Amino acid sequence: MINGIIGKKVGMTQLFAPDGTVTPVTVIKAGPCVVVQKKTSAGPDGYNAVQLGFVDDRPIKLKNVNKPMRGHFEKTGGGVPPTRVLKEIRLDVPADELNVGDKVLVDQFADGDMIEVVGRSKGRGFAGTIKRHNFSRGPESHGSMNVRAPGSIGSSAYPSRVIKGTRSSGHMGDARVTVKGLTVARVDVENNLLMIRGAVPGANGSLVVVKKSERQKK
Repeated sequence: MINGIIGKKVGMTQLFAPDGTVTPVTVIKAGPCVVVQKKTSAGPDGYNAVQLGFVDDRPIKLKNVNKPMRGHFEKTGGGVPPTRVLKEIRLDVPADELNVGDKVLVDQFADGDMIEVVGRSKGRGFAGTIKRHNFSRGPESHGSMNVRAPGSIGSSAYPSRVIKGTRSSGHMGDARVTVKGLTVARVDVENNLLMIRGAVPGANGSLVVVKKSERQKK
């Protein structure tokens, strides 16, 4: 059985329990997805996986797809329309119950499931060491000229250079992030919505991949 789905982050809201308890949740439009390709360890790929296509509200015409991707979708026999987003979900065993063209829906999840979400963090642009790496500030007394500067980062005699990997200012965010230990608070099968307890990486409208946690599978 497949253990993941592609979704789009909608935003955050609250769920109210009968006793008045408030739970902050992130709403994700999970799917519907369609199986575009299957890979098996016995085949030329050498591993088990399923390639999913996210069925977006904005359909794309076959004539607007570039030539390599057009051939990729034509290999499905015409049963799968082109999708803008393709993601691969690794599997432990071959998904014999799935065929190319089958739909993958949000009903594979249930309330209380432990999951992990893979997304892309918000881009923060160029940031200094205090914001990017949580450096401490220098003294702010009269005459101080090292309030937010990073300070000394190298040696003068040996090795007379800055060591690779030294934490410094630079581009912050816009990186692949995996958040583990999240829990499904509610599943809305009718509207293809997942409500996840807690925060999920990325801006509203960004794409995420929701997978069942390895700890839950164990």
